[in-house]
Amino acid sequence: MKTSITEKISIKAQKPILVEGLPGLGMVGRIATRYLAKQLKAKKFALLYSPHFPYYVVVNKKGNTRLLRGEFRYWKNSEGNDLILFTGDSQAQTIEGQYEIAETILDFAKKHNIEAIITLGGYRQEADETPHVIATATDPKILGKAIDAGASLSPPGNPIVGTAGLLVGMARFKEIPAVCLLGETRGYLPDPKAAKSLLLVLKRMLRIDVGLDSLDQDITKSDRILEKMRQIEARRETYARKVRKSEEGKTGYIS
Repeated sequence: MKTSITEKISIKAQKPILVEGLPGLGMVGRIATRYLAKQLKAKKFALLYSPHFPYYVVVNKKGNTRLLRGEFRYWKNSEGNDLILFTGDSQAQTIEGQYEIAETILDFAKKHNIEAIITLGGYRQEADETPHVIATATDPKILGKAIDAGASLSPPGNPIVGTAGLLVGMARFKEIPAVCLLGETRGYLPDPKAAKSLLLVLKRMLRIDVGLDSLDQDITKSDRILEKMRQIEARRETYARKVRKSEEGKTGYIS
């Protein structure tokens, strides 16, 4: 088995833009890409399989199994660039696999005359009430569009690990403009709030009308879980202080 992409249906995309969001910090990119695909009713048209994905299968509600994979979905935009949305079950588990999958995606992008690539992900940062979005790109024009849409310039020396970074870095060799958008996230829980911040920037860049209210319910659930975790941590710290105080109060004797 080798990394390959199988097209299930034929498409004729007009000036398409590729948007990528695989699992990563806070699942931010995956949440954003899947939400966008659902809201736009994008059609699944191609599947990516690779031996570099983890070695297990997924079981559905009917008891059927399938290999881990990536999915490409297509949305016809009557008022601008068509979109090809890519997400999946996992990132590659090896360095070689990361490069191989990125190269396969870029060859696929060239085949479909992709005009630009936008990758989505998270970066570890304690966010304010509204998570910020940072951007980095291979092309000043597409970077300017991201900044105009509400993103901030990525600080220098900020490493972008995984497919979100490699696609942007390697796109230069394919002469495809590419930009990476990263949302602030704590990283240890799925973060729909950071995904919403990404989508706000993305919809301005792409000039598409996508409602984001449906994410609010997920954000509320996430906030509740986070608050419970904070309460548990606060109780743990209170107990630890009591134990330390008790130990310090004990008197030692030498006989």
